[in-house]
Amino acid sequence: MGLDKYVNTFGVACKKQFGEKLKKLTIDAKFTCPNRDGTLGKGGCTYCNVASFSYEHGTELSIADQLKQGRERVAGRTSKYIAYFQAYTSTYDEYLVLKAKYDEAIRDSDIVGLCVGTRPDCVSDEVIELLVSYQKQGIEVWLELGLQSANDKTLKKINRGHSFDDYLDTVSRARAKGLKVCTHLIMGLPGESHQDYLNSLQSILNAGVDGLKLHPLHIVEGSTMAKAWKSDRIKLLTLEEYAYSVGELIRFTPKDIIFHRVTAYAKKPMLLAPDWCAHKWDGLVAIVNDLKAKGGQGSYLN
Repeated sequence: MGLDKYVNTFGVACKKQFGEKLKKLTIDAKFTCPNRDGTLGKGGCTYCNVASFSYEHGTELSIADQLKQGRERVAGRTSKYIAYFQAYTSTYDEYLVLKAKYDEAIRDSDIVGLCVGTRPDCVSDEVIELLVSYQKQGIEVWLELGLQSANDKTLKKINRGHSFDDYLDTVSRARAKGLKVCTHLIMGLPGESHQDYLNSLQSILNAGVDGLKLHPLHIVEGSTMAKAWKSDRIKLLTLEEYAYSVGELIRFTPKDIIFHRVTAYAKKPMLLAPDWCAHKWDGLVAIVNDLKAKGGQGSYLN
């Protein structure tokens, strides 16, 4: 594919550190979200249906069995893995419950990393200390924060239930303790332009960050946004528009920051639109072609 030639990818970073590319094994640990259970709101973010991106969503398997299933899915591609708590808000529970789930995930010796996906407003000092304790044991720990946009107007429009200041607070506390932070951004959110994506990137870089995940907005069945799309009230990015914006963000990003992902896809029939998000390689090929033509990571900063 060639992405590694132009981008400091997670795979490249892992190979330098562990001697091989690691695979993330996704886990659904039956967490919920304060934006769904009534604490902050009901219905969740307007774009969200977690079943569109989680293999394990809805499973009754234990964490250990999910990891076993994940190993079988990627058999032969690596000997070391990262346990990835992906579904919903994976820091949103009692301390002892969180510790028990994280402990189970890293129990086996071939699990060398722990990624915890969550919201910026659901990371207490106690949770940070817990994650730091695993880091002190030699586990590679990443705190993944779903920000999506640094624009508070956009956050309100998509019903995130938190502000950019919440994000800044969590990043400051986490990185002060030595935790690595990976931030998620969605491009194509209603009302946002290419300049908004650049503004969000710059705000994140100014705050300090260790990794980035970039996603295109895609419409999935069961989300609030699906209703608006079906009523023709949402314009989605074309593949060409997305590849251009991703390329520009990558070129404005310092070379030491790790890109965990530069695109995302979903499966039909869960995916409603855009159609190109159903094909994983289409997005990657378009992005690599853009980088090849215009320059790779950090090239605008040289």
